[in-house]
Amino acid sequence: MIRGIRPLLRGSTYTGALFAYCGALGSLALLPVVMVPALAWRSAPYGVQVVLTLLVWAVLIGVVGLARTTRRVLVASARRLLGVALPDPGAAGASGTAGAAVADRWRTPLWLLLHVALGWTGALASGLLLLAGLSLPGGWLDGRAQLSLFGRSASVADGGWSWAVAVVCVLLAVAGCAAVAAALRWLAPRLLGPSAAERLAQAAERERRLAERNRLAHELHDSIGHTLTAATIQAAVAGEVLDADPVTARAAMRSIEESTRAALEDLDYVLGVLREEEAGTAPTRTLADLPELLDRLRHAGAVAEPELSGDLAQVPGTISRAAYRILQEGLTNALRHGAGGPITVRVAAGPDALELRVVNQVGAVAGAGVGGFPTSGHGLPGLAERVRLLHGEFEAGPVGGGPAGDGSVGGGPAGDGSVGDGPAGDARWRLAVRLPVRAAV
Repeated sequence: MIRGIRPLLRGSTYTGALFAYCGALGSLALLPVVMVPALAWRSAPYGVQVVLTLLVWAVLIGVVGLARTTRRVLVASARRLLGVALPDPGAAGASGTAGAAVADRWRTPLWLLLHVALGWTGALASGLLLLAGLSLPGGWLDGRAQLSLFGRSASVADGGWSWAVAVVCVLLAVAGCAAVAAALRWLAPRLLGPSAAERLAQAAERERRLAERNRLAHELHDSIGHTLTAATIQAAVAGEVLDADPVTARAAMRSIEESTRAALEDLDYVLGVLREEEAGTAPTRTLADLPELLDRLRHAGAVAEPELSGDLAQVPGTISRAAYRILQEGLTNALRHGAGGPITVRVAAGPDALELRVVNQVGAVAGAGVGGFPTSGHGLPGLAERVRLLHGEFEAGPVGGGPAGDGSVGGGPAGDGSVGDGPAGDARWRLAVRLPVRAAV
């Protein structure tokens, strides 16, 4: 019983009823236009005039509902007075089909018609019941209640029964307000909320944003991770040779400056996108920037042995950008976890595929060069995901001794920075990627 009375005690019940009654009162502004057909056809029967008036009224209300401003006002009012969580009406549904857009546009006129109908029904019923509840006690305003059933009549004019009937009338008026508010609260998400097409468009937009942020996370990891690794090694080299070889130390410091400046450009762009601001043009690194990447590697004290074949300028932009990031991550891992020695970088551009390979020596302890580097474990898995999205082939793991790239992949895990078992100075780590070129065109 308490649960049934609880809605009658909520303020939202009466604000919802007020919302409904305001809709009914607002429709009175159309009354002068609505009466024109009935006044012009005075010879028609009374019933026909009533039906014609209601039809014209409904059509005008529906036309008002077609305006975009009307929908925005109704959504804002429903949020405030009904307490319903409704998103701001936008152009999400514009990406749907034309038929869906037309069908969705009629939802607002339908809401407005039901809004006005419920408002008038609730206002008349609750108003009459409230008037009865106020006039029956003590016979005020000559109030009298009479109930007729199967030819028998019972009337209440005075006494205790008039007070009881008055209380019932007031409660029914309040219940009418609650019923009208509940009906509008149930209809609002269905007619004022996003349609199925709008929800699909919003889900697609959220998915696109998540994919973009995921891509930016990969870009940031590759760029900043490589720069910090190279800068740490270069700073260590500069510190070691500062007194004995100032020229080499200055070259290392210049390399740190150049690499960090490039990383700052990447970071500024990523942060601008994440803040949903207008960022500058995205810095695009392609295979054309590979010589600069290898120069930074040499300034860090590593020995790079590039093997380039084919026309790299003919590689499609998407593949070229992905290849640069893949090589950057591979070289970063070689700096972090390699045991010194030359790093072989092979890039072969063919008519059907682009082959990438990075091979470096690994020792008994990873990162034995310039201190240990903490790893997040996302480097190689991120590369594998990037390659998979481009329908390529990915392989990473330890290989046996011999010429660079020879031997079979060992059974060690392909996680970031892991190495396989093997003789110190004899084992190698190989990153091999094959990206189809025609599939990306």
